[in-house]
Amino acid sequence: MIDPDASIPSQLEGKLLIAMPGMGDPRFDKSVIFMCAHSAEGAMGLIVNKPTPALTFAKLLEQLDIGGTPVRREVQVHFGGPVEHGRGFVLHSADYASEGSTLQVSGSFGMTATLDVLEGLAKGEGPADALLALGYAGWGPGQLETEIMQNGWLTCDASREVVFDCADVDKWTAALATLGVDALMLSADAGRA
Repeated sequence: MIDPDASIPSQLEGKLLIAMPGMGDPRFDKSVIFMCAHSAEGAMGLIVNKPTPALTFAKLLEQLDIGGTPVRREVQVHFGGPVEHGRGFVLHSADYASEGSTLQVSGSFGMTATLDVLEGLAKGEGPADALLALGYAGWGPGQLETEIMQNGWLTCDASREVVFDCADVDKWTAALATLGVDALMLSADAGRA
């Protein structure tokens, strides 16, 4: 007998979710989501390929009254997801940790949601790689697993290259390519064998 849950990784932390065409929610169209947490209580991730062109890092720092000196490092601000738009999260390389407030997601990635990482980035310090997200994507218990079973998402390993180096417009295709999937071959129609 085939276990229907066998195709869903038990731990998605540190993985990427890749939105399938036709998933039905325009907020997630062609989204790539870095998974920060996944357990029986639910899941949380950050969309890493939807920039917010109207809000720059410098403007955000000004709104938060951080700085006073010119910003020495520009960090792209992203729409992290539809939950809690006012909260900011910095997804970054594992070379940085803020004592007591950095979630080490994997050996390669960490996430910090405190002002000290923003202050460090503004000074040209902090992690080598960083991406700022406002809001996050969240799922209740079993919700993400159901969406995966309904062909809403593909999963793959997260790489520094896809998360930090690719242009935002190319991340969806690059994430699919890590699975050997050509985006042109995907259909919006889900099927079952």
